[in-house]
Amino acid sequence: MRGLKPDYRKLTAVSSAVAVALGLALGIAAAPAPVASAPIASAAPTHTAAPPPPRQTASQAKPPLDRSGRLRFGKASFYAGNFVGRKMADGTIMNPRADNAASKTLPLGTVAKVTNLETGKSAVVTIRDRGPYVDGRIVDLTPATAQKIGLAARQGVTRVVVAPIQIPLANGDVKYGAGAGKMTGTLVARNWR
Repeated sequence: MRGLKPDYRKLTAVSSAVAVALGLALGIAAAPAPVASAPIASAAPTHTAAPPPPRQTASQAKPPLDRSGRLRFGKASFYAGNFVGRKMADGTIMNPRADNAASKTLPLGTVAKVTNLETGKSAVVTIRDRGPYVDGRIVDLTPATAQKIGLAARQGVTRVVVAPIQIPLANGDVKYGAGAGKMTGTLVARNWR
């Protein structure tokens, strides 16, 4: 073995193939390394690549804003007590007695009617915050609003329909949604099933 000289071109080709295969396995695009014609004098890299961005789970990914005005069916929860007095996404302070809510997809400033499908009670809220960050939940309500629609603290969550009434558009105009017209309890109940 002592008399054998390494073939640097073959070693570089093999290391390039390994790097590409590893990159494909990790989901990273890798460019093949150049073929060296002479022995490498230094093991120090000539450049460093930026690390790949961290992967996001479905609940962490930022969903796009929905300005369609359509009805939304899902579960509602309410703000915990430790959020009282904190700033919401629009910069206002969270007031547990106000009719404000959080949504992941409705634009801030949207006015919407939230109806509890178990009690039939409704309240009109303004979307001022982002959340809830739990799969299946579409809106977080203040304690006062939760009480208005019959969502008890011991219950925690309830099935609701959120009907946007006014949706602010990017150009400053307002769009009217499904909640702007008449909506009967029968229609809501049929759409949930």
